[in-house]
Amino acid sequence: MLSWAITFLVIALIAGVLGFGGIAGTATGIAQVLFGLFLILFILSLLVGRRAPPV
Repeated sequence: MLSWAITFLVIALIAGVLGFGGIAGTATGIAQVLFGLFLILFILSLLVGRRAPPV
């Protein structure tokens, strides 16, 4: 998922440099959502993975 966020970020940067404002804005929005989702899932996996196994 992080790779998708980075891919959309690169697309947004390239589109911004070339002057495609609408495409750059859309790609930036998608990258932000995917990165936020990645962070939430990463934190959840850290919390769930730290639990002690049942005895």
